Amino acid sequence: MSAVGQLVFDEYGKPIIILKDQDQQKRLTGIDALKSHILAARSVASILATSLGPKGLDKLMVSPDGDITVTNDGATILKMMDVEHQVAKLMVQLSQSQDDEIGDGTTGVVVLAGALLEKAEYLLDKGIHPIRVADGYELAAKKAIEHLEKIADEFPVDVNNTEPLVLTAMTTLGSKIINRCHRQMAQIAVDAVMAVADLEAKDVNFELIKVEGKVGGKLEDTMLVKGVVVDKDFSHPQMPKELKDVKLAILTCPFEPPKPKTKHKLEVSTVEEYKALHSYEQEQFVSMVDKVKATGATLAICQWGFDDEANHLLLQKELPAVRWVGGPEIELIAIATNGRIVPRFEELSAEKLGTCGKVKELSFGTTKDKMLVIEECPNTKAVTIFIRGGNKMIIEEAKRSIHDALCVVRNLVRNNKIVYGGGAAEVSCALAVSEEADKISTLEQYAFRAFADALESIPLALAENSGLSPIHTLTECKARQVTEKNPALGIDCNSKGTCDMKEQHVIETLHSKKQQILLATQLVKMILKIDDIRTPGEMH
Repeated sequence: MSAVGQLVFDEYGKPIIILKDQDQQKRLTGIDALKSHILAARSVASILATSLGPKGLDKLMVSPDGDITVTNDGATILKMMDVEHQVAKLMVQLSQSQDDEIGDGTTGVVVLAGALLEKAEYLLDKGIHPIRVADGYELAAKKAIEHLEKIADEFPVDVNNTEPLVLTAMTTLGSKIINRCHRQMAQIAVDAVMAVADLEAKDVNFELIKVEGKVGGKLEDTMLVKGVVVDKDFSHPQMPKELKDVKLAILTCPFEPPKPKTKHKLEVSTVEEYKALHSYEQEQFVSMVDKVKATGATLAICQWGFDDEANHLLLQKELPAVRWVGGPEIELIAIATNGRIVPRFEELSAEKLGTCGKVKELSFGTTKDKMLVIEECPNTKAVTIFIRGGNKMIIEEAKRSIHDALCVVRNLVRNNKIVYGGGAAEVSCALAVSEEADKISTLEQYAFRAFADALESIPLALAENSGLSPIHTLTECKARQVTEKNPALGIDCNSKGTCDMKEQHVIETLHSKKQQILLATQLVKMILKIDDIRTPGEMH
């Protein structure tokens, strides 16, 4: 009994075991710990497997405060899930790192990791040591990546011919809610990236692409603005709704009479003194407005607010103004208009003004919502994607989808090698890894075969989600790839009548595929090396 704890009796004679502190810890070791990890990872992967591919289903996620999100983006689903198990948390981080690095393929990487662990379990049951499995997986991943390099195609990235880029972005958007107008969305994403891309340095600065959304209208009303869209309106309703050939003063200092820096107190005892104070304040503001006008500015963009009296003065002096503009927008406006941000009012001068061809106020339907569009800017490097949609959920999902498409186009600008989607690359790698397995005389042969089987989980899930017979479709695809020696044959998810993904223009970036295999293998290797879990248990 002493091994478990101390046995005592209460006043009614009922036995109670008092445990020592270390015995309160729940402990799993050896194969039990591994089985627990594999089960947790598989359960996360099985949740995401149904969201894979163009016919993948969406998940409705409800946050603790009741906000609803509808999405099939793997990283978003896992981020919003309340995950308790430590290894399941690692799967969430895996998806997040794929999202941060690549922006697309977040669902596939988790499904692949889950399948690798599932196959590893069979090998562990056969008595193969986890380290041998992990090392075998590492070698198999290396072989798969070598094979991907072989079957990859070069891809033309040309400003004058963006059609191939649009087709790639359409592959990414095919599985999203917005797929009914994914041609238009793909075109917008490509135009946005090409507007800000530095093709010589092969780089894209995402900070210059702003994605804004407004409820109302339909998805087809989404547009790309070569300039900046600001969720503000002119400070006074009687100010003109449209300005041409605008010179902008961009102020991050308060547009009001300056306040002393020290603590001060003014005692006003008579009406005359109050009036004198009021007139001083007015004179100060009038002189500030005159100073702005003297520089030649025709629009003041202010980071801070000003009171209604000042607003009326601006109207009288015919100086349109916008107040309470956020920091990121101020920066984008300055970049787009080639203006300089003015942090101290004394520094305002004509050289620091930004210029643009047009500033107009958009109003939406019967609502009072208004937005400002700053267009025809001298520096077209800053662009805004302006999304419309029936409700907030659709707009948020459209933003996530556009982000994925932007990431894919950016990755192609950085590295223009591609492989074919629809499970074609995975099937081709699985065949190459299986072939390699026969040449290995050590135990790693089993790990190679397991790795090949795990790679097939992606085309299997695609076929299942598309309503096809998974095993029949996969075996047919594998047989055709071997006989025709065509690594572009995949799963015909959209029932187009051909399995050739080259003809269907289902394209994925080589960088994304390589990253998926590497990240999934690294995580699985780490999980297979854990043989002991110790967590503080509940008090008994």
